[in-house]
Amino acid sequence: MRPKTATFGERRVVEYCKERWKILREKRKIANKIMSELEKAGIPSIVYGSVARGDVKEKSDVDVFIPVKIPSYKIEIAIEDWIDRRIVQATPNYAIKGEIIVDEGVSVSFPLVKMKDREIDFYKFGGCLSIEQLRKNERVVGVDKRLVMIIPNEKGHEEVPINELYPNEVAKRLGVGLEIVLERIRVLERRRDVGRTGVFLLHSVPPGESFESELKEIAKRKPAVRKLIEDRS
Repeated sequence: MRPKTATFGERRVVEYCKERWKILREKRKIANKIMSELEKAGIPSIVYGSVARGDVKEKSDVDVFIPVKIPSYKIEIAIEDWIDRRIVQATPNYAIKGEIIVDEGVSVSFPLVKMKDREIDFYKFGGCLSIEQLRKNERVVGVDKRLVMIIPNEKGHEEVPINELYPNEVAKRLGVGLEIVLERIRVLERRRDVGRTGVFLLHSVPPGESFESELKEIAKRKPAVRKLIEDRS
């Protein structure tokens, strides 16, 4: 018998209307602009989530991630215009990241410490594209927050709840480690049962301060943050 997981969907095929294709093009245009500016600065990036898979809606976010640790000032020079800067950490054991809010629903995030393989796999689990793939108008398989695998096709996409698959099948299809599949199932099922539980760290970076200097100040007050920085140095 296949393992049971809680999902919010059922197997089905979704055909996009003209408006939905238009929304996808518009959100990808935003992603391409940001990623192109980063590329000019020699900074690699990916876009992840529904913009990479294609199953966008009007309120879908445009999330860009820089998968390497580099000085934050280089990213800020490339981005130029933004409305907020934050330091974010999901749990005490998870990577600490910087986040630049470019506009409402548009963000660029990047690691402030060395990332583990499973933390990189998080983006592959949800689906991610490089700028080259984005320019080729590719769409990629990924799992959404309902624990439903989105499989793109010419007319839209197919949805397959991952409780119909073994976890190792999901891992193989997405090209990720089994550990991230089991972790995401556990986290998203808990979110379904108890709702969002917030994040361990969410801190706005004051004007005139860098991400790195502000993180040092946080570490002085939070032993868990200090320990993770030491462990990931």
